[in-house]
Amino acid sequence: MSAADTSFDAVRRRLALALKDTGPVSAPRPLEIQPRGVLDAPTIKPADVIEDTTLRAHTVSGDMSPKFDAFLDGAQLTLVARWQGVVPLVFGTVSAAIRQRRDRRLTTWGAPIVHRALYAPMSQLDAGTTKALYDAGVDVVDTLEKRAPESGHPFAFQELAYKAVLGDRERIETELAGRWIERERGLLYVDGGISADARVAKTASIVGVIKSHQTLYADGDALGTVLGLAVGQRSSVLRVESRRAKVASWYLRVADAAGRDPFWGLVRVEVALDDTALTARADDVSRWILAERLPLALPDARWDKMAYGIHDAEEYLKAIQ
Repeated sequence: MSAADTSFDAVRRRLALALKDTGPVSAPRPLEIQPRGVLDAPTIKPADVIEDTTLRAHTVSGDMSPKFDAFLDGAQLTLVARWQGVVPLVFGTVSAAIRQRRDRRLTTWGAPIVHRALYAPMSQLDAGTTKALYDAGVDVVDTLEKRAPESGHPFAFQELAYKAVLGDRERIETELAGRWIERERGLLYVDGGISADARVAKTASIVGVIKSHQTLYADGDALGTVLGLAVGQRSSVLRVESRRAKVASWYLRVADAAGRDPFWGLVRVEVALDDTALTARADDVSRWILAERLPLALPDARWDKMAYGIHDAEEYLKAIQ
């Protein structure tokens, strides 16, 4: 077993040997940790409209030609490597890649980022376990360094680890977007928001497309307008302010929701905040996104919201994790 092997199975075997398990590690590969209370609670925030006086629907028309040069996506895999008493020792892999489109073919731009680590509440472990973690051949992250669990429940420690892995995924996605900004001038489609980093949020060539809607930036009649958008319609442009950066944003329906739930085919777009030519900018970017509806991102269950370039990036990341 090479010390350079940082795969989940290799690290799990090293931990078993270091902690003197009485038999071989024969347990099957565990299921991936699923977030319990990690996701934000469903929230509605008032629409801060900056294009119209009130939020309304705009029909997007004109040339629907693909304009994006590349697609950025990230992935994570979070598994319990072993239980040390009541404490889970979590193995996390985060990865990010950009798939660049040239001559209608997608290839990997630059070098993808892959990072593996063990995540554990270090103050809850004895000296022998701590040493085994640091000798396992991968980085070690103390999940209690920045936050405390809500309780001593083992699942609370799992959720801390999940949050830490999620934070590392966001970090490497931002790092890869920064590399693109430094080296390229083409349009980059980012799966998710762009407000995590001020430089990314201010770059006009970066477009973030968000598929989930835990937070809705519309209330009252505005919410009805957003959920009632027809395919090929967008909402008025909004100002969305996070704790990190302000961006311009709008909702866009990319697939027909007739007969389905009101979130089917609904995405939220984020671009650099520029108060000039808002309508033209929103229409242009919406056309570029609508042009990515074909080919369909099947067999992914999220094909109604997912561009094929992002689907391709996800498949690539699965292969290298």
